[in-house]
Amino acid sequence: MAQPDPAHAAPSLPREVPAGAKESSLTLERGLSLLQAVADAESEAPTISDLAARIGVSRAAVYRLLGPLQSRGLVRREGSRVRLGLGVLWLAGRVLPQMRVASTPALRGLAEKVGATAHLTVADGSEAQAVAVVEPSWTSYHVSYRVGTRHPVQRGAAGRAVDLQAGVHRWISSSGDLQQGAFGVAAPVRGVPGLRASVGVVSLQPMASEEVGPLVVEAAEAVAEALR
Repeated sequence: MAQPDPAHAAPSLPREVPAGAKESSLTLERGLSLLQAVADAESEAPTISDLAARIGVSRAAVYRLLGPLQSRGLVRREGSRVRLGLGVLWLAGRVLPQMRVASTPALRGLAEKVGATAHLTVADGSEAQAVAVVEPSWTSYHVSYRVGTRHPVQRGAAGRAVDLQAGVHRWISSSGDLQQGAFGVAAPVRGVPGLRASVGVVSLQPMASEEVGPLVVEAAEAVAEALR
């Protein structure tokens, strides 16, 4: 019997997504939208009716969506009003340790190349906080920069780089802004939704920014990729 010619075989058709998978995806999307709507309330907690109108579902659907969120402590009900639960704080507390782990390889490479202390700094309102720090292994001396160190976001290369506009400068340098005799070069971490952050190096010796800057930008891009 003649075999069908593979060159003229019928094209494969896309597989249809099972109805159950579609429903699960839609439920997840609505649950996340509900959580976001609760979080977006800046003053008075929204009511069930407010949430139904905001995410475009019925009140009965809101009650169903609240169940799993309540059981995990992500929201809590006060009569007809809904607020964020303490479970959100637990989740938030896991963010910085995971950022530290994800960013360490890029920071390690930067510290070793430049011979200066490398750091990941995240903006928290008007303050900048160092959340990950890696010191070079081969230098005779270097800056000791503690995780958790805070300073105004308008000061120092690490702080000012956080909100550096794209297309203006790729990196920024500073001298003595935070500590007399200290020099810094930093670049923003771009492309991570909701994150204002920078990667930088700090040294007790002047650094050639035209040489160090591209290395800092490269490390910032690697950190952004690791955090996406």
